[in-house]
Amino acid sequence: MNRRSFLRSASGVMAQPLLHSAIPASSSLLFAAQQNAAKKAASKSPQVAADHSLTIKPCTLEISPGVNIKTVAYNGQVPGPLLRLRQGVPVTIDVTNATETPDIVHWHGLTTDSLNDGAMEEGSPMIPPGGHLRYSLTPNPTGSRWYHTHTGSGANLGIGAYTGQFGFLLIDGPGDPGHYDQEVFLAIHHWEPSFVPMVETMQAQSANHPMTSGSDVGYQYASINQHRLGAGEPLRVKQGQKVLMRLLNASATENVVLALPGHTFKVVAMDGNPVPNPKEVEALSIAVAERVDAIVEMKSPGVWVLGSTLEKSRQMGLGIVVEYAGKSGPPVWKDPQIVPWDYAQFASSSAAAKPDETIMLALMDLGPQKDSKFDTWAINGLSWPDIPPIKVQQGKRYRLTFQNASGDQHPMHLHRHTFEVVSIGDKNISGLKKDVVNVLPLDTVAVDFVADNPGDTLLHCHMQLHMDFGFMQLIKYAT
Repeated sequence: MNRRSFLRSASGVMAQPLLHSAIPASSSLLFAAQQNAAKKAASKSPQVAADHSLTIKPCTLEISPGVNIKTVAYNGQVPGPLLRLRQGVPVTIDVTNATETPDIVHWHGLTTDSLNDGAMEEGSPMIPPGGHLRYSLTPNPTGSRWYHTHTGSGANLGIGAYTGQFGFLLIDGPGDPGHYDQEVFLAIHHWEPSFVPMVETMQAQSANHPMTSGSDVGYQYASINQHRLGAGEPLRVKQGQKVLMRLLNASATENVVLALPGHTFKVVAMDGNPVPNPKEVEALSIAVAERVDAIVEMKSPGVWVLGSTLEKSRQMGLGIVVEYAGKSGPPVWKDPQIVPWDYAQFASSSAAAKPDETIMLALMDLGPQKDSKFDTWAINGLSWPDIPPIKVQQGKRYRLTFQNASGDQHPMHLHRHTFEVVSIGDKNISGLKKDVVNVLPLDTVAVDFVADNPGDTLLHCHMQLHMDFGFMQLIKYAT
């Protein structure tokens, strides 16, 4: 059984037999050992309480007056509890699944082992309905990470990343993002998804994109944290304060651009990693699963909207009111000057070190296959699970060159490793460390990673619909 057949049967079948068949045959021995270890751990009642506990359970959110969303979340809240951990200090996290669907938690951005990473494709165990699992982690690296479900959704928009299963995971260490007076955590999410026909004009933008009748996902509402724009409490600030905003795009499929009129964002970290060249920008482009840490100096007293640069998205709710002390009145929005987003502005202009090997990866849309109403996504013409793994040797430096031959944007995520963005188009850069990079239509982006964390490692587009329909590949270490 592969991820797609898992999606079809997840609603009514226990996880253990599904997991075994979801792993390629070449991983069967390793997976069997992992599963035996997981079963032994699950069969014993914990003698010592875990450091943290999460419960996956249904909840209802009132995201604005009269607008109630039935979803699934951690501990009944969105975002889930902030987990603030210390770098290098081992922790245990107990997760209980109080739903009727097998689920799993991915610790996004951590250099953990494959068993605890939280991806069934790597061999991490699913948590059956009514079951629980203890994750053992040694938090690393420092900075803004996050945790979220890594279960597939397929055509079921009531599970997976479409739900409220996400939370901030902050790893504290010796690093200092700079002086600030207030720290806020802001997570973007879209709600009430539904399938809509693909926009033909978008498809026509790419000569390599076939005209298809596939479906995409649209949404009715959006929020920052648990409320739509204008609902809930505003973000209260004082003139002269420096506010560290830790922003996360926890949407299943929607990239966003945010602005705060009258203010600029000094970007100090991306995906939790300090940037070589901190810079002030008027708007932030944040792809699915990306994080941006930015310091905003409060020097324009008033009541403002921090929100999407798209009016339609703000009407859906994508924003939050920023209110200065002593100020009142309706929140103000002014369209910023939009300039193309460029990762290079935060990086060093020098070329990166040469890799030991370069691996070319063409990102492709094959259109609907076998009467499916959804497009099939592929890497070099092959889709998960019918795609061989990338083989690497421990200690070597590898360059993954993503060539986007489609008309869609693709936020590419590498599990269990941090990579360095080394080129955007024909521009060479270095020093920008990330775990998600957004590849624009018909663009080419190259990233380098050092194979320094043995074990099965998943590479995929973080758009839920894309990875559910083929956009994944494993990286395997040579033994």
